[in-house]
Amino acid sequence: MEKNPALKKFHVTKASGAVVPFSLKKLRKSLRKAGASPEVVNNIIVQIERDIYPGISTGEIYNRAFQLLQEHSTHLAARYKLKKAIMELGPSGYPFEQFVGALLYRQRFEVQVGAILEGRCVRHEIDVIATQNKERILAECKYHNQSGFLCDVKISLYVDARFRDVAAGMSERGEDNRFQGWIVTNTRFSDDAIRYGECAGLRLVGWDYPSKGSLRDMIDREALYPLTCLTTLTEHEKKLLLDQNLVLCDDLVSREDLLKRIRIAPQRISGIMNECRNLCSPSR
Repeated sequence: MEKNPALKKFHVTKASGAVVPFSLKKLRKSLRKAGASPEVVNNIIVQIERDIYPGISTGEIYNRAFQLLQEHSTHLAARYKLKKAIMELGPSGYPFEQFVGALLYRQRFEVQVGAILEGRCVRHEIDVIATQNKERILAECKYHNQSGFLCDVKISLYVDARFRDVAAGMSERGEDNRFQGWIVTNTRFSDDAIRYGECAGLRLVGWDYPSKGSLRDMIDREALYPLTCLTTLTEHEKKLLLDQNLVLCDDLVSREDLLKRIRIAPQRISGIMNECRNLCSPSR
């Protein structure tokens, strides 16, 4: 229940530029999703209610909620900033491809990232190939490092054409051409992209699509988070670690030496490692 009826009249501006009614329910849900207790959520909501004004951007609301949550717990704040953290993996899409590969590897798939397959017409670089027994997934990753982008129907059409060419090439060579084609994005799909993808037999995985099995669901289920979530590292330090091909908090847990290598002060390292371990722990 939204406590202040007057807030129902408030409208906020999304990253896409769309103006929509403000919903405390969505804010409450996102804080609970991060693992905050009902008491902490209520305290944050009370303070947000005092700060908001008509036309405020969703980014401003997010920043304020993040700041308040960080004062309570760094690792809960790290979970709360997950969507933004994935956008900080850029500018190239390669760390995101590694991240998607790691999610599938955690689900006991054998994984290749950036493999080349011959189609009937041309060669294709496949972002992620995942194999488990007789199940095979070919995934195209569509990464954006800014909010407000949609994967439109052109993406579904393009990816479907590529996968059809790959399947035809396999068939001509007498290979098993059975696989499930995936499109994975850290943003959202347009309605037509979803409609075409489902009709063509593709599996679409977006930030919050489908309602069960979205990218956010997969990340939370596997407790696999990008190191860009960490609130105890500076942006520069995160970039240095990404340049070392380190993408996951999970990997940093066993690579404390890398923090020393990039000259992080010893007195900070224990705090970074504590946040990292708490974030990666399945039990919250």
